[in-house]
Amino acid sequence: MFSAQIDFTSDDVRGRRRAAFTLIEFLVVLAIIAIVVALLIPARRTAGDAARRSQCKNNLKQIGLALHNYADVYGGFPPAYTTDENGKPLHSWRTLILPYMDQKALYDRIDFSKPWDDPANADFAATSIAAYRCPSADMDSNLTTYLALVGEDLCLHPTRGREFDEIKDGPSNTVAVVEVREADAVPWMQPTDADATFLTQLAEKPEFSHANGTQVLIADGSVRFLNSELDPETGAALSTIASRDRVGEY
Repeated sequence: MFSAQIDFTSDDVRGRRRAAFTLIEFLVVLAIIAIVVALLIPARRTAGDAARRSQCKNNLKQIGLALHNYADVYGGFPPAYTTDENGKPLHSWRTLILPYMDQKALYDRIDFSKPWDDPANADFAATSIAAYRCPSADMDSNLTTYLALVGEDLCLHPTRGREFDEIKDGPSNTVAVVEVREADAVPWMQPTDADATFLTQLAEKPEFSHANGTQVLIADGSVRFLNSELDPETGAALSTIASRDRVGEY
């Protein structure tokens, strides 16, 4: 006996069923894409943070090289700032090392007889120098996040050059320049810097551009990352040039 199986499902029903399956497949694909994106975004953010931290390190290395090239010519690191006849600060050390930062043309145009914020120097003070700021810092382009440690017993003397033989604790045990928070940034031409308390109070300043700490330029030209939990005694030892104190682990 001949028998046949007849499909009583109409084309309309089959079409609706196929559309339903297509919608489900589409939603599954969307869910997969969302998961992949969620996994990739943190990885890309981490990679971006690492790249900016690396560039920041390179900026400090460039500053260190400029300081040493300046010392080769003048016999020591520059003064923290120049002054007028009354002792008023005029220009930062960052301005003095411009010729060694590939910025000699800018250096030659600055009027050093007038303050950094005098109208005669306004255009120069507004100039952006990428090597003077951390790429992770969201701030005006003429600001700097790199400040020197300035004092009688710190790497840069306030008003005169610092000879290497004065750094009796050793250049490898002495911090010259620190990376500060965005909130502490200053115009790069401004004669404003940090003091001996900076490295002893890292834990009190948690908003650095890099997670868990900040970067510093050592007087020998190397760059180190200091954890925000740095022992205050070690911070004090790293700050001074001739206190004969012991530098702990950092």
